[in-house]
Amino acid sequence: MENTLEQEYKQAKRKSAKPMLWVSMISMTMLFAGLTSAYVVSRNRGDWVSFDLPPAFYTSTILIVISSITFMLAKFFIKKDNRQLTTLFLVSTLILGVGFVYFQFEGFKELINSGLFFAGEKSTVKSSFIYGITLAHLAHIAAGLIVLLVVFYNHLVKRYTSLNFLGLELGAIFWHFVDILWIYLFLFFYFIR
Repeated sequence: MENTLEQEYKQAKRKSAKPMLWVSMISMTMLFAGLTSAYVVSRNRGDWVSFDLPPAFYTSTILIVISSITFMLAKFFIKKDNRQLTTLFLVSTLILGVGFVYFQFEGFKELINSGLFFAGEKSTVKSSFIYGITLAHLAHIAAGLIVLLVVFYNHLVKRYTSLNFLGLELGAIFWHFVDILWIYLFLFFYFIR
């Protein structure tokens, strides 16, 4: 009897996992929609200063796009029960994710070196928005890296197979979400000056 209840609980948990993830991603999307809307409205201020995005943001964008591809490949190979290639692509995704974070902070250094600060006397409305929105995205990337570490650990202890890879799939969905979110933010900052 207990075994049957436990199986029913696990099955119900699996059924609710994706919808709950989608609900949370929708709420995160609303957060960034609000932040970018405030950015658009603030552009009309008299003290708005326009500047180009730091080159490091271009590099970080390339890295996060490649990391989504490597995560897709990890999912592809776990479906084939190829543990070795799944491991390779999960490690690659993790390295690329850390590289993304590194180049985001390099971009912040470039902004500071050009005299643009997050807050204080030398800050501008635009630079404050870019720092704030990017830092909010980095918080989601940090969550994505934690998810990736959990997925990697679960893969190492052989919890995923071609028949049971829900955790890896959920991790991939979230990772693709933060990837798409950054591409949106990057293009937004690039075109809305």
